[in-house]
Amino acid sequence: QVQLVESGGGLVQAGGSLRLSCAASGSSFSVNYMGWYRQAPGKQRELVAHITSGGSTTYATSGKGRFAISRDNAKNTVYLQMNSLKPDDTAVYYCNAELLVLGRLYTYWGQGTQVTVSS
Repeated sequence: QVQLVESGGGLVQAGGSLRLSCAASGSSFSVNYMGWYRQAPGKQRELVAHITSGGSTTYATSGKGRFAISRDNAKNTVYLQMNSLKPDDTAVYYCNAELLVLGRLYTYWGQGTQVTVSS
C-alpha cells in the first residue's frame, strides 16, 4: 500500500516562511512526478508546483519567485519551501504524486496540511 505523508504546515505571520515535506512510502513503486496543490475555503483546488523525476519544475503564477519545490529521489520525498508568505496563501496544502506501481500509473493524494498566514 502506497501512501503520501505530509508535514510542515502551521501558522505563520505574513512575510514568514514555511517548509512542507511529503514522503511517499510503501513498496514496489517508482515516482513519476510529485507536487503540491492547495485549496482555500470556498475555492477550487489549484496547482502550486510540481517536479518531475528528471527535476523539471512547474509553478503557478501565484508562487513564482516565492516558492521553491525540490525533491530527494532517494527518500521519495518532495519539499515545498514557501517564503514571503501572504494571507492569500492560507489554504490546505495537498501533496500529489503520480507513481508507477507494478507497471501502472496511479495518482495519489496526501491527507492535507493546513497553512495559515496571519496579517
